[in-house]
Amino acid sequence: MSFPIFKRCIWIVMDGVGAGAAPDAPRFHDVGADTLGNCSRAFQQKTGRTLLLPHLQKLGIGNLTPMAGIAPLINGQGSGIYGRAAELSEGKDTTSGHWEMAGVPVKCAFATYPNGFPKEIVERWCAENKLPGVLHNHVASGTEIIDQFGVEHLESGKPILYTSADSVWQIAAHEETFGLKRLYEISLSARKLCDELGISRVIARPFVGDPRQGKPFSRTYNRKDYAQLPPEMTLLDHLVEEGVNTIGVGKISSIFAHQGILRNEDTKGNEDGFKVLLDETRKEKSGLIYCNLIDFDMLFGHRRDPVGFGNALETFDQFIPSLLDEMTDDDLMMITADHGNDPTYRGTDHTREFAPMLIHSPRFRNQGSRSVGDRTTFGDMGVTLTHALLGHEPKYKNIVGRSFLQDLNP
Repeated sequence: MSFPIFKRCIWIVMDGVGAGAAPDAPRFHDVGADTLGNCSRAFQQKTGRTLLLPHLQKLGIGNLTPMAGIAPLINGQGSGIYGRAAELSEGKDTTSGHWEMAGVPVKCAFATYPNGFPKEIVERWCAENKLPGVLHNHVASGTEIIDQFGVEHLESGKPILYTSADSVWQIAAHEETFGLKRLYEISLSARKLCDELGISRVIARPFVGDPRQGKPFSRTYNRKDYAQLPPEMTLLDHLVEEGVNTIGVGKISSIFAHQGILRNEDTKGNEDGFKVLLDETRKEKSGLIYCNLIDFDMLFGHRRDPVGFGNALETFDQFIPSLLDEMTDDDLMMITADHGNDPTYRGTDHTREFAPMLIHSPRFRNQGSRSVGDRTTFGDMGVTLTHALLGHEPKYKNIVGRSFLQDLNP
């Protein structure tokens, strides 16, 4: 019989915080992408100071990729175990990243529609939902598109439909005039059509404001994602089958189509995510707490704002001590990312990068920092955490990844 090695694992995804171009970055046209490294240098150039990340530095973030002002640890320094993981999946988005972390890489790329969605499918969707039509139906930046079409949306009642380089069907609509419930209903309806089209996610993008009244448009945190079901059982399903409590914080449950997460607490951005994560850590003393912090990606990566990105990293760093104070020798924490989103890179899309791995447990106190190297799949993270919680590696044959739990003790 196997017994848990750790009672609780805390898994934090810094959405979009890559740690240097992945080996296959040229195939994704992302040569030179480096979210942490390039952001740190751009932040210094624009603000005249270096990033202040003392707690992440102590965990080894400066050892992952060269960062301005963040010195790498030498043997005996720090208190974290660090490494990076490359992605196997045919994609560089939220869904492929999280699914692969949970042991199920995306083998065939999700469908993308750079020229807009098929006219007949859009017309069918409009008919099913009694919509007067749509606006745009093309690739767009989420913030620019509401500035461009927001007033026309208010006047016509037509939702704004757009996509990106990722496999997403995105619907922007005014939270008050169109209605949040109505937006969610038409998004759920689109999910069924997107299964036919091979599209990864439908995203409801509510916004508020009215420039005609002197109120600029702005998106709200009432976004909701509607994802495909994973093609196979994930490590989250395996944990649930074994009686392990699985808690999602942020958009985790929606990424897995509500499969494998027993309870999820939605959040309104990073700072709310910190609060909820801390609350859950104080409340749930066993199992997996799996948290996504969205603002790095949504507010700063896509908008190519390295100063805002750097400020968000500093805010996260300031939160870390309060989380560490709640941890005991029975806890294992892993901080990572689902993809890169280099705020200095061309365009507005995700970048193919290594995911950082910053690992800590009070059990490893006084052992100094050390590296577990570069892993060949995100799946190694999920397999390691599953091993920690169950005392054995996963039994599902489809799962990709190898545990490095034995490497965490020197």
